[in-house]
Amino acid sequence: MQELIVTIVKGLVDDKDAVSVTVDEPKEDGTVVYHLHVAADDMGRVIGKQGRIAKAIRTIVRSAAGKVEQKVAIEID
Repeated sequence: MQELIVTIVKGLVDDKDAVSVTVDEPKEDGTVVYHLHVAADDMGRVIGKQGRIAKAIRTIVRSAAGKVEQKVAIEID
């Protein structure tokens, strides 16, 4: 999942070296939280107008996680 998130986000941002993803341990309900870190200048590009791009990224990753029977959440930091 990390590779998928990084691949999607690197296509959106200018500073590709600043993109990183960290993973938390699974919660009690089995949800794995991924923390996406980008440069401050690229934050708007990743979130998009009214959060539309962020929602789209979350939808794609949830769909991919569903195929491997995993619950995921993405937080953009």
